[in-house]
Amino acid sequence: MKMLRAALLATALSLPLAAGAVYAATPADALVIAQNIDDIVALDPAQAYEFTSGEINTNVYDRLVQYEAEDTTTLVGGLASEWAVDEAAKTLTFTLRDATFASGNPVRPEDVLFSFKRVVTLNLTPAFILTQLGWTPENIDEMVTIADGKVVVKWDGDFASAFVLNVLAARPASIVDEVLVTEHAEGEDWGNAWLNTNSAGSGPFVMSDYRPAEIVRLTANENYFRGAPAMKSVIIRHVAEAATQQLLLTSGDVDIAKNLTPDQISGLPADTVKVESYPQAAVHFLSFNQKDEELTPPAVWEAARYLVNYDGMTQSFLAGQMEKHQAFWPKGFPGSYDETPFTYDVEKAKQILADAGITTPINVTLDVINSTPFTDIAQSLQASFAEAGINFEILPGTGAQVITKYRDRTHEAMLLYWGPDFMDPHSNAKAFAYNSDNSDENYAATTTWRNAWAVPQELNDKVTAALAEPDQAKRNEMYIEIQKEVQASSPIVIMFQAALQIAMANNVEGYVNGATSDFVYYRLVTKN
Repeated sequence: MKMLRAALLATALSLPLAAGAVYAATPADALVIAQNIDDIVALDPAQAYEFTSGEINTNVYDRLVQYEAEDTTTLVGGLASEWAVDEAAKTLTFTLRDATFASGNPVRPEDVLFSFKRVVTLNLTPAFILTQLGWTPENIDEMVTIADGKVVVKWDGDFASAFVLNVLAARPASIVDEVLVTEHAEGEDWGNAWLNTNSAGSGPFVMSDYRPAEIVRLTANENYFRGAPAMKSVIIRHVAEAATQQLLLTSGDVDIAKNLTPDQISGLPADTVKVESYPQAAVHFLSFNQKDEELTPPAVWEAARYLVNYDGMTQSFLAGQMEKHQAFWPKGFPGSYDETPFTYDVEKAKQILADAGITTPINVTLDVINSTPFTDIAQSLQASFAEAGINFEILPGTGAQVITKYRDRTHEAMLLYWGPDFMDPHSNAKAFAYNSDNSDENYAATTTWRNAWAVPQELNDKVTAALAEPDQAKRNEMYIEIQKEVQASSPIVIMFQAALQIAMANNVEGYVNGATSDFVYYRLVTKN
């Protein structure tokens, strides 16, 4: 019977859905997922930058250090069994554990050097995460060296080793099998073309099949150093339509549906399906361009924090999609500040404006991406801010139009979201609390510069000091204090953190979905 079910499942996964079709239940040792995976552009960790790509990379590759499924908030050794820090010399020395790639080849220090060198040399989209350490194609052989069977990593910059470790836990720092990749290199592509349809990692799974906008099949790596996962295969089927995902889940043809709407979530049968909610890394905010004189008084910023109907939105049209969060570093990451001191209080906002001598009405244009839930949030803000005499004229546009205007600093007020590039608080602190040169000529990809906010030098200095602090616990405390300052007084009003609802069969246990796609883990999944 199991063989028959597996055969029927394979047929279902390879054929388009037909009306009235009947599918068998999923095998006990296979996890089958319905998901929109058409965002995949690349799967080579030196190039991959999309959400689904990150998920696949995490499950097929290891890094020297990483955030594991058992605890996505704690950095632990991956392929490195231990490491030594020399802050003065700006070096980290890694000792590798006894591990093998899925191919059976041993993991060697040479593989680490090769992996980092190919990222820097190819210089594709995510390479900046590693090159910020001062690595270049010309100096990489001096910055990453092998000595006594260990890997010595150097960096050039005023960075703490704690920051460097977080960089090395990021996606482009995945370690690939040099021997296997070199066998499939074409010209000077460092195996890039082959790695975009195959894998060469040491992680818990191997990518055994990838067909764009159709299927990704992962097979358990029996050589995995922590032991082979219980699921012998993970099958991610491309299902773009949420209604089809819902049908497949409720009929038992898939175990997990990842892209259901809130209405579909609410209509699922509780006796066979459960819904888990996972905080995500994106924070959503309202910001004011400081080139507009009416928006520069700190009293306007403070009043704005009391004119957002946080609970009204999260308990109605944003239910299940976002949760109240008022600091720039997402909840669920080390160093997050999760207090939410601001509530919707129109009278308090009016008093703040009056005490500061602010004349109302203030008429402001509000740029917003023309899709839900952004337009719904904008309409809520328009209604609540009008109660205190701040009138928003909503200007909807495409994502490209809105972001281009933001980068040009030609907006007045802006409704947008922001997510970190890697799991270190500096990734967002630089965006929300640092701006050392506010001139128009000094373009910076930060919310501070784009809103023309000349950050006080004292706050700039705190961000710089936190970046250089060697003790991670102390660094986290420093970032919490920085978040408190930005939360209390800045032209950026952080309102929400995105949440992701995933529906799954009741018998699925051990699925882990952290705050980013890089923290999606299948290794611990079992089916009871």
